[in-house]
Amino acid sequence: MPSFDVDVSRRIVALVRDILAQNSTAADVAADAKLVDVGLTSMDMVNLMLAIEAEFDFTIPQELITPENFQSIATLERLVSGQLAAAKAA
Repeated sequence: MPSFDVDVSRRIVALVRDILAQNSTAADVAADAKLVDVGLTSMDMVNLMLAIEAEFDFTIPQELITPENFQSIATLERLVSGQLAAAKAA
């Protein structure tokens, strides 16, 4: 399962970097870095949420759209992995 987690993390990092690039911002995006600290604004977070839904082909349930779940790459990875696992089990 580690390769699955690495792929999810890599894809989320790519989405964050794309948003930062659109803002002409370059930052090191570590798994535990707070996304607001690397330069994402509240509007960027909305765009990131939409990008994650499109990238992984699922809709994030309203109750999971919380600041805690959008703090870092690591928290987003847990969110995405949990949603993908739930979809696979269904």
